[in-house]
Amino acid sequence: MMKRFLKGAWNYQKLLIIILTPLLLLPLPLVIQKKESECAFTLCVMAVYWLTEALPLAATALLPALLFPLFGIMTSSQVAGVYFKDFHLLLIGVICLATSIEKWGLHRRIALRLVTVVGVNPGWLMLGFMSSCAILSMWVQNTSAVAMVMPIVEAVIQQILNAEGEGEQRQQARTGTSNLGLELEESEGPCETNEEPINRTNEQPDAVDHSISADVHCQTNIDGRYQSRREHMMCKGLCLSIAYSSSIGGISTLPGTSPNLIFAEYINQFYPECTSVNFGNWIILCLPISVIALLLTWIWLHWMFIGSDFRALFRPSGERSGRETATARVIEEEYSMLGPMSPQEIVTGAMFILMASLWVFRDPGFITGWSSLFFPQHSGHVSDATVAILLGVMFFVMPAHKPSTDLQKDGRSYEAMISWKEFQACMPWEVALLVGGGFALAEGTKVSGLSSYVANLLSPLGSLPVIATVTIACVIVTSVTEVASNAATITIFLPILGPLAESLHVNPLYMLIPTTLCTSFAYLLPSSNPSNAIVFSYGHLTTMDMVKAGIGVNVICVLAVLFAVTTWGIPLFDLDTYPDWARTPPQTNFSTW
Repeated sequence: MMKRFLKGAWNYQKLLIIILTPLLLLPLPLVIQKKESECAFTLCVMAVYWLTEALPLAATALLPALLFPLFGIMTSSQVAGVYFKDFHLLLIGVICLATSIEKWGLHRRIALRLVTVVGVNPGWLMLGFMSSCAILSMWVQNTSAVAMVMPIVEAVIQQILNAEGEGEQRQQARTGTSNLGLELEESEGPCETNEEPINRTNEQPDAVDHSISADVHCQTNIDGRYQSRREHMMCKGLCLSIAYSSSIGGISTLPGTSPNLIFAEYINQFYPECTSVNFGNWIILCLPISVIALLLTWIWLHWMFIGSDFRALFRPSGERSGRETATARVIEEEYSMLGPMSPQEIVTGAMFILMASLWVFRDPGFITGWSSLFFPQHSGHVSDATVAILLGVMFFVMPAHKPSTDLQKDGRSYEAMISWKEFQACMPWEVALLVGGGFALAEGTKVSGLSSYVANLLSPLGSLPVIATVTIACVIVTSVTEVASNAATITIFLPILGPLAESLHVNPLYMLIPTTLCTSFAYLLPSSNPSNAIVFSYGHLTTMDMVKAGIGVNVICVLAVLFAVTTWGIPLFDLDTYPDWARTPPQTNFSTW
């Protein structure tokens, strides 16, 4: 009887969490009866819901709009005004670009071209796929980048698994025989395979969608499909490299991943006089971090899954094995099938370069930006969101096809580069709501005084060197993001770590930048982020594979961040001085180094 009851309760665990969490935390507002405790109640309930996903993340993000007016912390109109910020405009512009990239297939061309450049040796192949995925992740959602690249990786893996030997491959090359299991299924529309970038995967990993054809996917889920352990290990390494490189590449740019954008908007909202957080400074700091982390991760995965003999990487091309020849063939076939660049791809690529250039040179810091040259009276009014919206709207205006005066012969009416329906399919509305809820929560902690209260409780950390405090914060954040979405994690920690830095009389950026980057380092579990789940669903990996490899990648990435912040990050953001734009905290004894 008890066993049946427990089983039934387990089946309704989410409902129990939704009901019991506020009931158990109710003494906070009822007993203490202060604004700080009422805000703490809201924060704790939202943290539990976000960590367990008992409620959808976006639904949880709406709780401040309900609870803050009831507790008298903020009025309903004040809370509503916090939910939509500059971030949302930037997100809309970036998604317009991503929609065009995916609709016209520019991502496939970029990925395949990069891989053809680096070669077909398993080690170089891994680096090529990692580089292409990381570059894509700089500009589109990490999950979208994985969904773009993984079908190509799977096709290459299938060719390797189906190759029985060098002689057979040479015979196939002579007779022109092709492998029917190699062709990738084209997407019917942009963002068709895009997972929500903040969702946790509560279903079985095999339930995750991706764009590889069903026949090919089924082939990879039968036992005995590997001819040797070496092949199996190589497949594991290739799959893991895609999952990890998407997160590593995403930190390089401000729009590359949700935590970066949440951080930027937090700085704009709570430290409006801080001008050092811009696209140019961010890429100067984080692009080298990504390159260092990507190379070290490649070495780590090569050592774990391909072997420690790195001399094979420099073997002459004439000494290729049959399987390497097969790999080269499938990549060349896929690339040749694309044909020459279409006008739509050229336009999308040009807009991509233009958007990135305008971001970099708007206010680069080392020279006068274009915003100051063309709008000297109100240069501060122009932001990265202004650029994103300008070019994003252009995608709805520019014709996708060359105008024709002979409509009867052409039969084609005006069509823009993207449609609103296609944009809606790509737009992560859940991210927009989650970020808005995070802003509301952060504003509530500030108005109620909770953030200052927590910062004072943590003030004993001031006796530690700053780098030790930052390291502790990075380790905590990296641990939490393994079981919670990266956007939810940074939303919880920003309102705490910002005031903590102020109370320690430390530049808030010194605390917030590394912890923001560390929220993207969720590598241990298939459920840690959607990218991991997509890769896991292809059937080549076990959970222990991810845990063993992920521990090393976590260490690499955290150390790379700490190294960057304490070297070129200090002069770039003046991290060794307490800035005028930060609020003056109470004096605290602390050690800087």
